[in-house]
This record gives sequence, C-alpha cells and structure tokens, in this order.
Amino acid sequence: MRELSEYINNDFKPFSSRETVADIQDFFAESTYSHFPVLDNGVYLGCISAVDAETFEMQKDITDYRYALEGFFVRTTMIWLDVLEIFARNNANVVPILDENNKYVGYYDITDVIKFLNETPFLKETGGIIVVEKPVSDYSMSQIAQIVESNNGKLLGLFVSEANAEKVQVTVKITLGSINEIIQSFRRYNYEIISEHHEDDYLNTLKERSEYLDKYLNM
Repeated sequence: MRELSEYINNDFKPFSSRETVADIQDFFAESTYSHFPVLDNGVYLGCISAVDAETFEMQKDITDYRYALEGFFVRTTMIWLDVLEIFARNNANVVPILDENNKYVGYYDITDVIKFLNETPFLKETGGIIVVEKPVSDYSMSQIAQIVESNNGKLLGLFVSEANAEKVQVTVKITLGSINEIIQSFRRYNYEIISEHHEDDYLNTLKERSEYLDKYLNM
C-alpha cells in the first residue's frame, strides 16, 4: 500500500501575498477548491477561502486581507486519520502540508486522500460490518475485539461511529465468517445490534413467529 505522503500535490503553485484578488477570484472560478494556500517569500501565511475571496475588492492584494487567512495545515509525518480530521474541521477540500521546519511542501487534495482510504484494508478487503451500541460507561474496545476473535473472526477495523452522553455506537468490520455467532455473543454481553443481518438467527426467529401470529390473527 502506498504512503499518504506519496499523494502530496504541487499541480498548482500557492498564491503569493502580492497576488491580486482578481487573479485569486479567477483561480477559484476555474477550480473546485474551497481554499488555497498563501505564501510570503516562501513562508506559509494561511489559506484563503473561495467564499471570502468573492467578497474582496478585485484591485487589492491578498496582503490587504491577511486577517482573513485561515492558518490550518498538516505535517508530512501525520497519519491519514489526523489529516482527515483537519479536512473535516475546516470544511476544506485542500489542506497545505508543512515539514518539521515549517517549510511549505505542497497540499493534499481530498479526492487523493479518499483514493488512499479506499486502499486501506478496512475499506478494500471483503468483510462483514456490525454496528453495536452500549452505554458510555459500559462499552470496551478490548471486549469488542475479544468477542470477535473468540468466535474465530478477524478484525479489519473498528471505530466509534456515533456517541452522546448516554450511549456509544461502534462500527466493527470483520472478515467474513461466523457472523451469527459473533452477533449472539454481542447480545450475551448486552450490546444492542444496530445493523441488520440476514444471518441473525435471533431476529429471523422473531420474524417467523411474528408472521405466524399475523397469519393466525387474520384467519
């Protein structure tokens, strides 16, 4: 699998602080980028937003709007999950990249990061997904892993997909195998199964009994 750093992009040069607003507006009009980095003599100043640029006076330079620049960035050494968080937190589809010496080295495009994610085993490998729920004070990632592995399942990944003050939902992806046994084990440990599964014997039995009861009552 490729490293995320292999997706560093330099197709477009960053804006200079001397760039006119008119040129920036033209750039955003011809691209789908939400933001783009601005440099002053090689030093990263921040990102200018396409939405903000539309409100600026065309004849002025970026320097006149330095206060509006957004200072987010990632490091070349960051893992993909942290990079994705920066994208999400700033509602951006471009994120500038700085090295350990704060030197600008390029940017990540969200489409390239998604391509990278599609190559991870969690998304690429064939498997089954189970979503379980339990009170915040009672759930355990290690217990979830133990339940899967004690039923001869192999974890491809798990993450907290939803949470509030009372409950936590965890999405679990496993290699295809004894999903029904794993589901029943989760129930024995008082996890609620949020996802639906054809292999779920418990729900299938309830469905059959409900259908029989409906048939009986409608006779």
